[in-house]
Amino acid sequence: MTSAHPQTSGTETIWMTLQQAAVYIAASVKTIRRLIAAGDLPAYLCGKRGLRVRREDLDNLMRPL
Repeated sequence: MTSAHPQTSGTETIWMTLQQAAVYIAASVKTIRRLIAAGDLPAYLCGKRGLRVRREDLDNLMRPL
């Protein structure tokens, strides 16, 4: 039986809403939207209005100083 929970294993893509993405990187939804608008974070349409981002893309935003 598959779970509707966003946690999976293996190479399966994890999709997040903008709100989930903001919590994941400890930022605001406004910041997530700015990253998308700047082209720094790819976003994908889900239906007519829903935006989703991949967790992998969020992880790739993070880099050491």
